[in-house]
Amino acid sequence: MTDTEIIFSVQESPEGGYEAQALGQAIFTQADSMEELKRNVREAVQCHFDEGKAPSVIRLHLVKDEVIQV
Repeated sequence: MTDTEIIFSVQESPEGGYEAQALGQAIFTQADSMEELKRNVREAVQCHFDEGKAPSVIRLHLVKDEVIQV
């Protein structure tokens, strides 16, 4: 196995739902709910790596931007 962990940056989509982009890998997925996103991320990781080469841990880093009016 190459690495034991892969990290995804997760953001709320402007259209609703969530978008996830892997850091250091060309993996992107989206979903309407967080539970669906977790399923989609697992599936995307399994599809991206050869059998037995996928990281054993997937970390989701949720990024939330807020604008505060002054």
